[in-house]
Amino acid sequence: MVAPELLKPAPLTNATAVEMIKVNKWYGDFHVLRDVDLAVARGEKIVICGPSGSGKSTLIRCINRLEEHQEGTIIVDGVELTGDIGRIDEIRRDVGMVFQHFNLFPHLTILENCTLALTWVRHLPKRDADEVAMHYLTRVRIPEQASKYPGQLSGGQQQRVAIARSLCMSPKIMLFDEPTSALDPEMVKEVLETMEQLADDGMTMLVVTHEMGFARQVADRVIFMDRGEIVEMGPPETFFVAPRHERTKLFLGQILR
Repeated sequence: MVAPELLKPAPLTNATAVEMIKVNKWYGDFHVLRDVDLAVARGEKIVICGPSGSGKSTLIRCINRLEEHQEGTIIVDGVELTGDIGRIDEIRRDVGMVFQHFNLFPHLTILENCTLALTWVRHLPKRDADEVAMHYLTRVRIPEQASKYPGQLSGGQQQRVAIARSLCMSPKIMLFDEPTSALDPEMVKEVLETMEQLADDGMTMLVVTHEMGFARQVADRVIFMDRGEIVEMGPPETFFVAPRHERTKLFLGQILR
């Protein structure tokens, strides 16, 4: 029998899901994040946009320590992110991530890709892991692909597998790093619809994307970053209609043509 908590996102225990306080990061001499302050509420959907090299992907990758920040404080569901391996593992158990490229194992079937962490990390019996995986493959509307290999699926289907794989671990927070940028235009819609469903279910989400239609429809707040700084932040109805900063206006003028 599968534990019920593996079939739905675990609840956040804090009203603030993610808090970043004066976060700074450098790559050598390049100052990629500059005094970033951000608080994300439980259940909030944040879309982060900005030009290439603005620090937006680095920002979300710092939340689960895929990138290490050098200064400032990051707190995820009440746990401060430090160099302590135990804390990093604790946070990573609660934070799912979907990348631009799908990062599926090509030699494993779709079902095996989804059950790998369940059996190795959660120590779930294979039968139970298969049940959980099929639950989430059904949720992203591709259960019929379970026995196939990644190379037999379209890009949009592979990205939905990547989402299902993350959901199998019952994350409290989902991070998306430009999840549609590697897809052909006709495949983008199916992935965005899956993400919209997650948003409707109340998942806390931080999404780096240039899909401004998704931002308008789903986001509680839209963040514009440039040169490692949060330049502007606000609800979609304000962000798109009446941006305050010239850098934001220039960016939107280019991307919304």
